[in-house]
Amino acid sequence: MRVGIYGGTFNPPHIGHESSAKAALHQLDLDLLVVVPVGVPPHKSLPPGTPSPDIRLFLTHTAFHRSPKTIVSNIEINNPGPSYTVETISVIKQIYPDAELFLLIGTDMYLSLESWKDFELLLGMVVPAVFSRNANDFRLIADHSAHIQKQYGVAIKTVMNSVVPISSSGLRAMLPKRGGVGYIKDTNYSYIIKNRIYDAKPEWNWLRERAYSMLNPERVQHVTACEAIALNLAKHWGVNEDDVREAAILHDITKKFGLDGHIRILQDHGVPVGTLKQAEEKLLHARSGAALARAVFGISDTVAEAIKWHTTGKADMSMLEKVLYLADYIEATRDFPGVEELRRLAFENIDEAMIMGLEMTVKDVQSRGIIPDQATLDALNYLKGL
Repeated sequence: MRVGIYGGTFNPPHIGHESSAKAALHQLDLDLLVVVPVGVPPHKSLPPGTPSPDIRLFLTHTAFHRSPKTIVSNIEINNPGPSYTVETISVIKQIYPDAELFLLIGTDMYLSLESWKDFELLLGMVVPAVFSRNANDFRLIADHSAHIQKQYGVAIKTVMNSVVPISSSGLRAMLPKRGGVGYIKDTNYSYIIKNRIYDAKPEWNWLRERAYSMLNPERVQHVTACEAIALNLAKHWGVNEDDVREAAILHDITKKFGLDGHIRILQDHGVPVGTLKQAEEKLLHARSGAALARAVFGISDTVAEAIKWHTTGKADMSMLEKVLYLADYIEATRDFPGVEELRRLAFENIDEAMIMGLEMTVKDVQSRGIIPDQATLDALNYLKGL
């Protein structure tokens, strides 16, 4: 049996790791590949913002769960102290006593192999298999392998690996800048965004694609137009543009649900329902949308509040909340008496625009025999100083 051992911090695992594993399986004709995420690496400190070992183990399982002949081991993750390769290999050798073991390592680590703990004992248990990414790597590996073979009598295997222009450190740098989505499995990217690991922020097209998939098709045009005018208002009034975009893209994600659907979402996410059963159905999508967007996309409290109040308004609204409220009201597809005046006011005096919009809302619901939502009346009275 031929068994490969592929260790690393996997912080986070990315398509380069998967590509390397696939190359090793094929070129070394492995019967099994054991992927071993490290808990506490002995050769370097984990960077600030690194998620817990359990999360890295989960991300590694998810990255490799469909890879053939591959398992993910928790042998090092569960070790509270530094994990030395020679100790890990000793345990794996006990599990597969008759197997030929191949230790998969990158060029940089291979060149420092002689400094590893109990290096010669390690060489007696494994065949090093080194990933080569380019011609320069290949020359370095060949020169060092000649030295290792002469000095220790151990043959080295070289795995020719396709170049994937990404590293875990590079990916960690991309994630807070709304990048990196193409370098990581979508399941892991979604998990990272949901939990805002690595201070990650969703890539805009990825976020739009997922938000739009939650809408009835005819609502996509409204959400797209709302995002456009919301961004213009944000620039005009000096509001955080990232927060405005997130709020605008996600503000209607539960719009298509009926009353029971809104209540179920609120209950599922621990939001008190109270008297919401008596509320007008169209108002509930703002509250259920805020709850779902927080749970699925990890939005901030600030963005969640803007979504929550984008239909009714409330007393003492933030500028972000006002921008989303008005953007939802005046986006380009809206066509009703007074909309042009409301659009003009939104860029001239945002509070006057809010008063106009709220008064129009109160008049509309009263004309349909509905009592205006108290939050709308509170918003109007606050702006009027009543």
